[in-house]
Amino acid sequence: MDELMFFLEILGTISFSVSGAIEAMKKKMDLLGVLVLGLVTAVGGGIIRDLIIGKLPPASFRNPRNALIAIATAFVAFLIGVIVSRRKENLHSVLWNQALLISDALGLGAFTILGIQGVWQQTEEHGTALLLFVGVITGVGGGLIRDIFAGNVPYIFRKHVYATASIAGAVAYLVLQRLGYLRLAVFVSLFLVVVLRLLAAHYEWNLPRVELPE
Repeated sequence: MDELMFFLEILGTISFSVSGAIEAMKKKMDLLGVLVLGLVTAVGGGIIRDLIIGKLPPASFRNPRNALIAIATAFVAFLIGVIVSRRKENLHSVLWNQALLISDALGLGAFTILGIQGVWQQTEEHGTALLLFVGVITGVGGGLIRDIFAGNVPYIFRKHVYATASIAGAVAYLVLQRLGYLRLAVFVSLFLVVVLRLLAAHYEWNLPRVELPE
C-alpha cells in the first residue's frame, strides 16, 4: 500500500500542477504566474488536510519533494504552451480544455484518496464523517485555490459534478477499505471519480440551481 500511495501522490501532484499551469496560461499569466498556480494547485489540498488533522508544519513544507515536482511540471507545461502557441497550426482551445479536465479529474481522485488515507494513518480518529470530510476537502482544495487565484468562481460552486464526484469516490473507498479490500478500494475510487467528472463534463450534468436577478 505504501508504494501505491506514493504513486497516487506523484500522480495527483503532476495532474493538479498541469491543471493549474493550463489555467494560468488560459488567463495569459507569465512564467511566474504559471509556476505559482501549478504549485498551489498541486500542494493546496494536502496543506488543508494537514492543517485540519493538526499535522504541523504541513508535509509540503517539511519535505519539498512534491513542491519541486509541481514546479518542474508547471515549467514543462509552460514550455509546451510556448512551442504550441508559436506554431501556425495552433491547437484548438478545446484540446487545452480537455487536458485541463482530465488532469483535474485525476488530481481530484488521487487527492480524495490521499486525504482519507492521511487521516487514517496519522490520527486515532477514524470516524466516517471526519474521513469523508477530509477526503473531499483534500480532493477539491487544490482546484478551489487554483480557481480563486485565477479569478474564477470555483468549479465546486458552479460547474458540472465536482465535489459530488469526490464524495462518491470517498464513499466507495471507505466501504471497500472497511471490508478489507485496500488495493481494490484505491482503483475503484480513482476510476469512479475520474469517470464521473468526464461524464459530467460531456453530458453537462449539474446540480440544481436557481438564477435570481441581480
